[in-house]
Formats: sequence, C-alpha cells, structure tokens
Amino acid sequence: MENSYVLYHDQIIKSGSIPVDPEDRGYLFGDGIYEVVFVYDKKPFAFNEHFERFEQSANKLELAMPYDISTFKHLTEELITKNNIVNGIVYIQMTRGVAPRNHLYERNMQSVVTGFAKSVSLDSIEKSQSNGIQTYLTEDIRWLRCDIKSLNLLGNVMAKRKAADSDCQEAIQHRDGTVTEGSSSNIFIVKDGKLKTHPASNLILNGITRQVVLKIAESLQIPVVEESFTVEELIHAEEVFITSTTMEVTPVVQLKGEKEQTYKIGPVTAELQKQFKTQIQLNTSAMKS
Repeated sequence: MENSYVLYHDQIIKSGSIPVDPEDRGYLFGDGIYEVVFVYDKKPFAFNEHFERFEQSANKLELAMPYDISTFKHLTEELITKNNIVNGIVYIQMTRGVAPRNHLYERNMQSVVTGFAKSVSLDSIEKSQSNGIQTYLTEDIRWLRCDIKSLNLLGNVMAKRKAADSDCQEAIQHRDGTVTEGSSSNIFIVKDGKLKTHPASNLILNGITRQVVLKIAESLQIPVVEESFTVEELIHAEEVFITSTTMEVTPVVQLKGEKEQTYKIGPVTAELQKQFKTQIQLNTSAMKS
C-alpha cells in the first residue's frame, strides 16, 4: 500500500510503529538535519547532491553519520520502492540521538535516522509554474547558520504562516533591507538580462535546485551575479522567481507585505523552467538505463 512504510535506522518498517523517545535531542532541541528529495517517474532527482549536502550539514553540526552516503541512498531507494512512489518526495531525517536533556551535547552519539515517502501530484506544481505565485515580504528573523539544513525551522515556519495569512504561497525574507531567501526556497531576480541571487553564505541554504539552475544559466550563457541585492532591487526587477525541490522554478507575479509590486513571467524564467524540465527527463532516462 502506498505511503505505508517508513525508515527507522536501517530498516524499512510499517508506518506507525516507530518509537519516539522523549529525550531524543531532535525532539528536545531540534538538534538534527534533514533532506527532501523529489522523485520523478520513480527516480530520485539530484540524488548525489542531496546526500552530499546531508553529509556536509552533519559535519557542520558534529553529527555522527551512522552509514556512508551509498547506504543512505540505498535505504532511500528502498523507501521509494516499498511505498510505490511514482512522483513524490522522500524525507530523510537524522537527529543527534537520545540522551538526558542537557544543552551541552556529547560527540559521537548514536544518531537516530528516520524517513518517509509520499506521493505528490505534479498538477499543482505545474499550475504555479504557469500562473506564477504571490509572495509576502517580511523580515528575516532566523539564526545565522542558514547554510545548515537543520531541524530548526521556526523562523521559516512563522514567515510561511504570515505569507499564507495574506493569501501568498511563499515569504521573501530580508535582513535590514538585504534580500536573503524564501521561507522554503531560494530567490532570483532578473535585471537587464542578468540573473542575480544571494551568494551561498551562512545566510542562505545553498539549494540543490538553486545549484542546478545556476549550471543551466551558465550553459545558456545567461550572465549570473552571485551577490546580495536589496529590497529596492527586488522592487525594480524585471523578473523574479523562486527555486526549490518541491517548486522547481516558479515565477513570482506579485509581492505583498512591507512593499508591493507586480511582475510578469519573463523570457529568462520561462527558459530556465524549460531547461530544468529537460534535466529532470535526462536524470530519469539515465537512471533507467
């Protein structure tokens, strides 16, 4: 039955049978990391890149990796197969482990690995890509290590809620007037034919889709500038779009919140959307061969 199996440590077991220890540091402190991989036609996209980042996040937090990347990938593929996922996502999480509650952590604890997979309809994604989305501009209140894909997402969650309360699908965040990223996406603007996005520093997560789009832009000889830009530059941009695992390349057609603006879906965004779809098809074909 679809979506009925989950990952616990290195075993695929029935959903609902995972024990949650109240002293798991992920539960107590958000002390852990995760990755979300999209599955197209039963094949995970950008598989290596996701788990390379997973390992990087673990190293930054001094989390002990219980398995190597190849084992994580194998378990993820099992989860996809067992749940009969054709199009959907796989979520893999690793916490530091279980210990008496104490802010001070011990190194080399026994990590706790869990995961699940679920189907996703591509129709809603394609609708957003065709029509564009509304976004909400708000202050970035998150911690200063956004480069780590950690479980500490309260700032992101609050921004997403604020956006939804204004009938927006995503929040665009800024620190003192400098645009960083969305609550669950990276932000790009287009001005005078050039693509601009915040550099991959501690202030943003270096999204896997972001990385793919930058490579596509280079192949298309679209000028790219990886540097911070201001809210005013955002307001006066010719095109704006977001990138993420679950939204791919999605144009922004309206900005609300602290500032307001409307945008058209431009040729650069449309071409990047098209080429990203091509990358998905190439990935699926390569993994089937």
